[in-house]
Amino acid sequence: MNHESIAKNLKYERQKKGLTQESLADMTQVTVRTIQRIEKGEVTPHLKTLKLLATALEIEVDNLMPLDNPKEETIKSKWLLLIHGSPILGTFIPFANVLFPLFLWIHKREDNKLYNEHGIKVVNFQITALILYISSFISLVTIEKWGFIFFISILPICSLIVIINTFYAVSKHKCYYPLSIPFLRIRKSGALGILITIFLVSAISSCRNTNVNSISRLDGSQITSDSISRNVQQLITEANVHGLAVSIFQNNKPVYSETFGYKDFPAKLTLSDTTNIYGASLSKAVFSILVMKLVEEDIIDLDTPLESYLPKKVFEYTPKTKWHDDYSALKEDSLYSSITARMCLSHTTGFANWRWFEPDHKLRVHFIPGEKYLYSGEGFVYLQVVIERITNKSLEELAQKYVFKPLNMSNSSYKWQPRYEEDFAYGHNSSGEKYQKDKDNEPRSGSTLETTFEDYNKFLKAVLNKKILSEESYDELFSQQIRIKTKSQFGPGSLVITNKYDNINLGYALGWGYLETPYGKGFFKEGHGDGFQHYSIIFPESGIGVLLMSNSDNGESIFKHLLELTIKDTYTPWEWEGYLPYDI
Repeated sequence: MNHESIAKNLKYERQKKGLTQESLADMTQVTVRTIQRIEKGEVTPHLKTLKLLATALEIEVDNLMPLDNPKEETIKSKWLLLIHGSPILGTFIPFANVLFPLFLWIHKREDNKLYNEHGIKVVNFQITALILYISSFISLVTIEKWGFIFFISILPICSLIVIINTFYAVSKHKCYYPLSIPFLRIRKSGALGILITIFLVSAISSCRNTNVNSISRLDGSQITSDSISRNVQQLITEANVHGLAVSIFQNNKPVYSETFGYKDFPAKLTLSDTTNIYGASLSKAVFSILVMKLVEEDIIDLDTPLESYLPKKVFEYTPKTKWHDDYSALKEDSLYSSITARMCLSHTTGFANWRWFEPDHKLRVHFIPGEKYLYSGEGFVYLQVVIERITNKSLEELAQKYVFKPLNMSNSSYKWQPRYEEDFAYGHNSSGEKYQKDKDNEPRSGSTLETTFEDYNKFLKAVLNKKILSEESYDELFSQQIRIKTKSQFGPGSLVITNKYDNINLGYALGWGYLETPYGKGFFKEGHGDGFQHYSIIFPESGIGVLLMSNSDNGESIFKHLLELTIKDTYTPWEWEGYLPYDI
């Protein structure tokens, strides 16, 4: 700034008002000493100081500013170029056509009247252009022919107006923007006008982001992806969950899929959607689809006793595996021979979950098959063994042929593959210590699935869209087979009868848990092993679902919260499942 010009202007305006330096100081927050130094041309006053003095003198700041700055024209041209030219960035960055000139105008409008006038005109035009562009997009899908013409015309016309005005403003310091709606006015463009402008831009932006990022939940409420991620991160931090993958399905497809935490917590190696994860009992859901495909091909029937498919008694076969096809203990059992595929898939065989849960580690049937529910991995393995013998093909061969390859689940298998070594997740105990990774499991239909978050997403998407199987097969698969009235799925509570879950008609279908809600039937499948805890539930009638996969023993402690957060699922029987929240 020109010290001498400011000094002369201030002294002239002060004397014109008949004020002394002391009286002017009293009217402002500026000291007498500062006023004296300004009038002597000893200092360059800050713009804020000039504003205070101008207010007290009831004049514009421009009246105190030097009028003969030789660089003023160059400075004006540069700022006008930015104010008028910056909206071009909106072609590449959403809403930049409004936000950039708005920012420049807010910061420069009081430096010069020209910046204020031009900034207001630019912002008004760009908001109008944004509204026109959105209107043209709506007309594109609603008005035949003319809607398309309107849509393709807006951008080039508005761009041409911007370019012409940029050159005109730089050369003549004038501009003209036709059709602008006066959201801001030159004489009344204070804080209210700025707030209105910011609100309009934010509202338009929010509408767009809602369409792109908002996720509809069962009850019709919506939540943004960012909100989900923030809340999930907070939950895993508070509950000490070492690794987690979350996928949300809407309209029968994943609309949110994110991984959090680590595949190897001590080494701080990040979990990804292509990291190998032990699937545990998610194996059973995959196997149920495979079995129904074999039913469609008349290889097996759901209601024919399984042993009748074999040329000899199941206990007469020499075991080919370490233990799971050894049925010698059934020689003295009189109930097993009536077990069918339907009973195996619905957990009504009467077998314990695993034979080593028996005091003598010998397999036996505890009640008449088909009468009641008792979760059993052994039932699934029994069905697997019979299928392998009548098809002369292994579980892995059948799964690859009927499920994995058709769905492009290229990183899924019922046995450990050497290629998984490059990227696999360890299970972690509650303290974050790694469990030893099992790599020698023999393929078992109820428990040994090796998969990835990406692959299992493909599987659930296929089920929601009724791929692989016919409509009739899915109807059968998802029909309730047995009503469940126990207090819990496992432990002492599995022997206690209750009516607590009558409101959701809790039961089991074929390979999937079954419940009923106001938003349709839900089908769930969980997985649980050392350091791995998973849960999935889908609502085919709503096209909504969620998949939770964790490689931490603390994972289940946030499942209740996650289900409510992601899809507003308040129907999953978390107490029955044993999903005790970490904060209770």
